[in-house]
Amino acid sequence: MASECSNGKPLKIYLTECDIGSKLTVLRVNSSLRSKQRLSQLGINPGVKIIKKKTAPWKGPIEVIAKGASLVIGRGLAAKIMVCYE
Repeated sequence: MASECSNGKPLKIYLTECDIGSKLTVLRVNSSLRSKQRLSQLGINPGVKIIKKKTAPWKGPIEVIAKGASLVIGRGLAAKIMVCYE
């Protein structure tokens, strides 16, 4: 069982499982080197603070704000980004 914050939310969770509007910190990306490089180019690196802005319906992409820029990440890749709540 995952550890939880004082507010009852898990400490470590994947981006797809977070609530909209959540302020998060990227912990790691469990993906291929190429995907990690692409996310790094977009500004998604371990330690970066992001906000989950929107989730498209029917398992569509997820929109996040990272370093003041709005980014859209496919759900498959977002499911490999481990984050924690601030």
